[in-house]
Amino acid sequence: MSVIVRFAPSPTGVLHIGSVRTALFNWLYARHCSGKFLLRIEDTDKLRSTEENAKAILRILKWLQLDWDGEPVIQSTRIERHKEVANKLVEQGKAYFCNCSPEELALKKEAAIKEGKSYKYDGKCRNNTTHYIEGKSVIRLKTDESGETVLDDLVQGRVVTENSQLDDLVLLRSDGTPTFMLSVVVDDHDMGVTHVIRGDDHLTNTFRHIQIYRSCGWDVPRFGHIPLIYGPDGTKLSKRHGAASAQDYIDLGYLQEAIFNYLLRLGWSHGDDEIISREDAVKWFDICDVGKSPARFDMVKLQNLNAHYMKARNNESLLASIKPFLNTELSEMQTNRILLGLDGLKSRAKTLVDLVKSALIYVEAPEAYDEVCAKYLMPENVELLKDMIKIIQSEESIQQDILLERAKALANSRDVKLVEIAQALRSALCGYLVSPSVFEIIEILGKDESIQRIRRFIDLDM
Repeated sequence: MSVIVRFAPSPTGVLHIGSVRTALFNWLYARHCSGKFLLRIEDTDKLRSTEENAKAILRILKWLQLDWDGEPVIQSTRIERHKEVANKLVEQGKAYFCNCSPEELALKKEAAIKEGKSYKYDGKCRNNTTHYIEGKSVIRLKTDESGETVLDDLVQGRVVTENSQLDDLVLLRSDGTPTFMLSVVVDDHDMGVTHVIRGDDHLTNTFRHIQIYRSCGWDVPRFGHIPLIYGPDGTKLSKRHGAASAQDYIDLGYLQEAIFNYLLRLGWSHGDDEIISREDAVKWFDICDVGKSPARFDMVKLQNLNAHYMKARNNESLLASIKPFLNTELSEMQTNRILLGLDGLKSRAKTLVDLVKSALIYVEAPEAYDEVCAKYLMPENVELLKDMIKIIQSEESIQQDILLERAKALANSRDVKLVEIAQALRSALCGYLVSPSVFEIIEILGKDESIQRIRRFIDLDM
């Protein structure tokens, strides 16, 4: 059987990082099985759905290179089909018109709660297949009242529920709009979905979905419910843990290959492998290997992975990735300087944002200086900087290894440590004291720019 999976996000809000992992697992399983990965935008909640959120979903999937097959299905265009199925079930005696008012249902629910019972609809209108009241009637499914529904879940294993615990769920509201329960099943069936892979917060819904499938006489797909992602404190990952939306991680400067690799390892593993290529992920991934326990999001691990992939990137590609984070267009000279400096910069950065901050030393002179830089305006340090200006001016070649030797000689002659000279130069050239080799920076900036920055620093009154 050909595998067909789908990712069905709702544009009622930003795309959560957990939803991106769901998309990833669906995509991987489809590609592993040489099947299809379909996309459906569930936009029937018109009050909360936005075009901006829908576009963001497509943009993030493309950024992560999770290509889908065919055109995205827009759920709101299929409402008439959903209504058709609901009314057909009424005609077949498998669903019915419920004319109970919201007030009446609320009183029954309140009474059940007072008696310490769980509330479910009592089936008062269960045999009503003809008496329809416009604007009042809802359509309910006739759920099996006895027996059990068994789910052989691809992740959770065998899960069973008693049908007596299931409600006669609403398929069509009194205003004629279909419910999520109905729309999802109809769309999955019509799209030919064979495997539904989603978060385990949908597990209870699945037993109701199975009832709809059976009532319609349709084949029931296989289900795989993956555990949710938790924060470090063991609660469901949310904004209070920091970034929760996928866009947040893009804005924080994480590479798509790092996000791909990290989400892949949240709940799934291949031995002790930590760094897994896209090709190997497709080859190795099987939904049945996903664990049952929730995975915990670890920002430190993500940062370390991101640092690994930044170091592995070639400088031209890395430069293209950091350009959107710069607030200025780069000149040819600035571009060349950054390219020359990236090897020294990327070995220290965790994110693209970090990298941009440090790359600014090759774009412009510092506008401000760390407070600790003030130390290097002491008279003895100013003299060292003046000596370094003379050295830079006198050298025909300002290659970093030559400058390093001259700085060592200066340190010996002045009876100071080399680090004192290096930190004084960092203060002047960068405005802070953590950077790649300061002699590499001078070589890349060139004589004129380096001397100009040192002189500007010496003239400061901090």
